Amino acid sequence: MQGTTTRDDHDGYLWTSAATGSTPRRTYARGVASPINTRGTAPSTSASLWPSQARSVHTENASTETSSPLHVPLRKQLKDEAKKQKALGKKKKKNANNQVVDGWELTVGIEIHAQLNTAKKLFSPATTSFNDEPNSHVAFFDLATPGSQPIFQKETLIPALRAALALNCDIQTVSRFDRKHYFHWDQPSGYQITQYYEPFARDGRIVLQVRDGIAAEDGDGVTIGIKQIQMEQDTAKTLAQPGEVHWVDFNRTGVPLIEIITLPDIHHPATAAALVRKVQALLNASDSCVSGMEAGGLRADVNVSVRRSDDPSAPLGQRTEIKNLSSFKAVEDAIIAERDRQIAVLESGGVIESETRGWSIGSTETRRLRGKEGEVDYRYMPDPDLGPVIIGEDLVNHLRQSMGELPDAEVDKLIERFGLTPKDALSLVVLDGGKRIEYFWNVVDLLTKRFGPNANSPEYLPGYQLAANWTLHELDRLTSDRSDDPAQDLGFTDDGQCDRVPARHLCDILFYLYQRKITAKVAKELLWAVFRRRIPDEYATIDAVLDEENLWFNELSEDEYVELAHAAAEDQDDVLRQFIDYKQYPQGKLMFLVGRMIRLGADERIDPKEAERVMKRVLEDNIVPNLRSQG
Repeated sequence: MQGTTTRDDHDGYLWTSAATGSTPRRTYARGVASPINTRGTAPSTSASLWPSQARSVHTENASTETSSPLHVPLRKQLKDEAKKQKALGKKKKKNANNQVVDGWELTVGIEIHAQLNTAKKLFSPATTSFNDEPNSHVAFFDLATPGSQPIFQKETLIPALRAALALNCDIQTVSRFDRKHYFHWDQPSGYQITQYYEPFARDGRIVLQVRDGIAAEDGDGVTIGIKQIQMEQDTAKTLAQPGEVHWVDFNRTGVPLIEIITLPDIHHPATAAALVRKVQALLNASDSCVSGMEAGGLRADVNVSVRRSDDPSAPLGQRTEIKNLSSFKAVEDAIIAERDRQIAVLESGGVIESETRGWSIGSTETRRLRGKEGEVDYRYMPDPDLGPVIIGEDLVNHLRQSMGELPDAEVDKLIERFGLTPKDALSLVVLDGGKRIEYFWNVVDLLTKRFGPNANSPEYLPGYQLAANWTLHELDRLTSDRSDDPAQDLGFTDDGQCDRVPARHLCDILFYLYQRKITAKVAKELLWAVFRRRIPDEYATIDAVLDEENLWFNELSEDEYVELAHAAAEDQDDVLRQFIDYKQYPQGKLMFLVGRMIRLGADERIDPKEAERVMKRVLEDNIVPNLRSQG
């Protein structure tokens, strides 16, 4: 029986119904906008910021927190799933090196789908929508309304070209659109418009280095070839409900995508994850895509096969495809699981079937979704309603020359100029879709002005390293228990502004910390005060807080440090004797004595590094010689 399509005025969503035999079956089509991230509210602030009995500005008050059961952080999902697997006796196997299996060679190819950063859909003037009311941005063509025709929106080509250039592809002067036929309720026309035969970009490559997280077996680096990049339209968004019910939001229908198809050049799971991570960083840096994997703007399908490693000339094994992987960890874990499954099947005398498989967070094995009996016939054909896309060399040259700095170049600059580790430099560049590094550069610019005309001299290098460390680590601590999206909590913007911790306030804190005018403890308290808006709501500036609450660092004199060191060493003979005729310097015991200094003195007047220096000198010049003379 032919189904009917109706508008449900109660909730504003589309639903379809179909009959099977005498029992009606209803399939509701309801769009679901991205969930609102509801978090606990910040505790209310007291009238006094740093009372004499407790100066900490960031003391949490559990009674003022409001938790929401709607938001479950990804980290908690993984922990909960791991607990379930452990309870079921399915604890993951521990493997010192899970990148290789002796006697077998793994081969992986990846298809990455990324949503382009455009205001319009690919073939209709409807605006792209991600959080608006479901089915509120739908043109006639998006629903395959009879008589409607596709109209290529030329502006969607620009971010696609930027992505291709960032991936070192050759831009094709002429490309064409094809129809890929298949039926599903998320594809109203019964076909998807893509570029199967003549894509707009071919023959690209991505160079992966050790700092990108490749497997150790790949040495210092590996180059992964890109077969082609093609433009295509996205499908509607589907959300399964209990029973035989699905909600469908056609806002996503026709949203422009690029599909990046790699060559099967990947042989280790970690390298596969590194590739997807690198592609996301490049797409963000070139302003090609709206979001990354964490927000659903990028999805990966991996093709996995194995063969015996004793015959390199043998053909590749039968591949299986794992669909819709939505995190870097999922890419690596799913490949490992599927590789191990295929090896187990082959070693037991079985045959690998051509099939599509799925993967869930926290799983230990892939699951069968559907088989592929022979090559699927999508009946590709040129779209008769769309002409060829002609791309001029002048446009390509303009985009190439106006391309911003790509991640590898920026990471190299951070390492060379500020002496950052490759890991920290790469993290700064890729965090929050490139927003975090823009914020860092804003802080650096402000610090440069504060340091004066000699700001680039080596003496100020520790100040810039402080800025990198705090931008990368201390800011994350403000939001570590709040959500999976620190950029949302902190309010980072594309131009490097931050709503919750403005760059000027962090610059003031770091400038005074570098000059040793405040302690690290006070600096962290000030950061929390800024995050909770007590600065500027209660105190206009950082200086105002330091003045009014008398938080400036009034450090002990050298004589006071020495006196405190002797006091800390009293009645610690067993500890002190370990500094006599040692084979390895007892650093742990030294820090124990430094801890006693801090507890005995006024911690707001003590610099731990100075305390360590003085205690070490007092031990060497006074206490240890006296102990030796006493025999």
